[in-house]
Amino acid sequence: MTPNPMKPVNHLDLHRYMGRWYEIAKFPARFQPKNGVNTRANYALNEDGTVKVVNETWVDGKRSFIEGVAYKEDRGSAEAKLKVKFYVPPFLPVIPVVGDYWVLYIDEDYQYALVGQPSRNYLWEGCSYPQLGCHLVDYEGE
Repeated sequence: MTPNPMKPVNHLDLHRYMGRWYEIAKFPARFQPKNGVNTRANYALNEDGTVKVVNETWVDGKRSFIEGVAYKEDRGSAEAKLKVKFYVPPFLPVIPVVGDYWVLYIDEDYQYALVGQPSRNYLWEGCSYPQLGCHLVDYEGE
């Protein structure tokens, strides 16, 4: 059985989406430390319409981070289909790694979000405030 295709949010307001998002759940990703804590993403809108991305986590008390840039795949589309580009390793910015960043769900108050990829290899749930009790999103991808 073929799964239903992933459907991104329509009409994502990038201005409201900016700020710090705290990871509350995820599918394990090979590029994220397995024992990272207090993982979060910081987004800031650049003048050219791209988004500065700083992902950070703490491993054994030390901050680990990577910076990148996100941009709309199709600037004319209202869908929340973005690409994110990081340079690996971050101290030698010569090898770009580009991935899909689709916002699959966002609540009307922009407090909860579900982000994934059409490949279904990665999935993150985030909360825009650092409190226990952020609820898990019931997303069916319809």
